[in-house]
Amino acid sequence: MAAGPPLSLPSAGPDPVPWDTALAAVLGYARGRRALWFRSPGHPEGRWVRVPAFGYERFDCRPPVAGPLGDDDVLVAEGLHGRLDPAGWAAVRSALDEVGSLADAVAVRADGRTFWELPTGELSVLEEPGTVGAGLRAVGRHGPGQHRAHLLAALHHRRPDLVPLSGSATRRQLLPHVEEGDSGVEAVVHRELLVNAEAFGALEAAASGALTATGGVRLTRLRLHDVLVWLSGSLRLAHAVALGRQTPEWAARRA
Repeated sequence: MAAGPPLSLPSAGPDPVPWDTALAAVLGYARGRRALWFRSPGHPEGRWVRVPAFGYERFDCRPPVAGPLGDDDVLVAEGLHGRLDPAGWAAVRSALDEVGSLADAVAVRADGRTFWELPTGELSVLEEPGTVGAGLRAVGRHGPGQHRAHLLAALHHRRPDLVPLSGSATRRQLLPHVEEGDSGVEAVVHRELLVNAEAFGALEAAASGALTATGGVRLTRLRLHDVLVWLSGSLRLAHAVALGRQTPEWAARRA
């Protein structure tokens, strides 16, 4: 099985993540299942069903949304972060109206480059204003309080290779690693992607190849970074690795 070097991710923990561990974790995140006791009108007595353990099918596999930011983008974000109450829905929907032009400006500034292809100056306050980092920080300021993660999830789904996805858990892990001159936590993500360029390139190719071969969608290295940091910080990494090593995709690659 093709492999890559270990990933040095200070935001995920002090020890490097072995490459095969990272691949198993990603496969577990995408394909892992958990048991759920389910009652329905057709089966009032109840029965066990197996449902996705994580958000890959509910979020990453949702078809791309076209046109102006709107209701469908909120639905996509709910697939990852959970249902919103009416007030939360209205807040996120309103924020999407406010950040549309800001997100477009970030894409224009990137000029076709992915997040990990950007020069470091784009994530530094020393080269502001007008940088990608400044634009992302402006987007974040419109995040509606506790529902900021929903806003970023919607924007990431639109541009999965440019807009970092950071929920409350991953943000807490990234913040201690912000350095002087960084435009925000996005600079930490950018730095870790650059340091681990070879490893993430191999992981992106292997994971996407395995998942698309079985009807899934590819995950950019920006999304892979978020998955690994979130699994580590939420104490789900070992569970995801165990699930991943039980998947047909893992067996196929081992063979």
